[in-house]
Amino acid sequence: MHTWKADGCRTVGGPLHRFYLPPSSSTGNVALPHSSRGGGALGRNLTSVEALWFRYSESMPDYILYYHNIVFLFLIFTLAPFPIAAAELLFPSAIKNFKLQPKISHPASSFLKCYKDVLFVFFFVVGPLQLVSYPTIKLVGIRTGLPLPSSWEIVAQLVVYFLVEDYGNYWIHRAMHSKWGYERIHHVHHEFTAPIGFAAPYAHWAEVLILGIPSFVGPALVPCHMITFWLWIALRQIEAIETHSGYDFPFIPTKFIPFYGGAEYHDYHHYVGGQSQSNFASVFTYCDYIYGTDKGYRYQKAHLAKLREQWISDAQDGKEDSSLKDKLK
Repeated sequence: MHTWKADGCRTVGGPLHRFYLPPSSSTGNVALPHSSRGGGALGRNLTSVEALWFRYSESMPDYILYYHNIVFLFLIFTLAPFPIAAAELLFPSAIKNFKLQPKISHPASSFLKCYKDVLFVFFFVVGPLQLVSYPTIKLVGIRTGLPLPSSWEIVAQLVVYFLVEDYGNYWIHRAMHSKWGYERIHHVHHEFTAPIGFAAPYAHWAEVLILGIPSFVGPALVPCHMITFWLWIALRQIEAIETHSGYDFPFIPTKFIPFYGGAEYHDYHHYVGGQSQSNFASVFTYCDYIYGTDKGYRYQKAHLAKLREQWISDAQDGKEDSSLKDKLK
């Protein structure tokens, strides 16, 4: 998308995506005279990443860049849950020690039905929502031009987005467990009392719309570059798939994130089911702790820890109790 100015420079990009290049300039080793939005001097050469972004995006309208999210979400919903699902179906013994509810196994038909239902909502709700939400993204100031954000800027903004979304999601999710909210909407998501990765976005279409709101609040409060926005949407969905995986692997990087809930934390919420009044938070544990909605979970963990200690002690004394072992499964 190029227009020529009277001074011989060309304007590149749409309303969110604008910078100026002299006619003879190239993107390999050039100092841009203007930044993409404010018109201030960039005053330096493009980095290799900025040059790559420029080549990719220079003739692409901003709304097309935003609609990349549709492709990213489709790939994430399809590919991210697949490795664990394949392992559970083909090599269950290889990962059984990490399964949170080992007594429950899902047949291949359950995985397939879940995926088909998720795709139905994706094509008829998520995709259209992405299409019509571009004006909002434009309004809040998501930019697409240069300079690109620094790594620290990206990390800081992502932290804000996760915290804001987690707080909003906590209260919406808690409201969904009211009698009306659960019976009319949220019960669909709880059809999987032992969740699987494909079931992370498995929900009533109204829930998909409502729970999508907190995801946009963070970028609206702290506008970012489109690359950061892509990364935010992708990481949030991958995190949801991980917490719904049904497996608690000890070697995943999220174990090192402070106050992170994870699969074991959220699995308890599904295990209890519709009557659950515990573990509402989507990512972190601080909201449940502050508002006292993790008491059932903490009680169960303490109870199981005592049973485990008793079972180990009895086993060492040669008095192993099979009933205790069964309770620990």
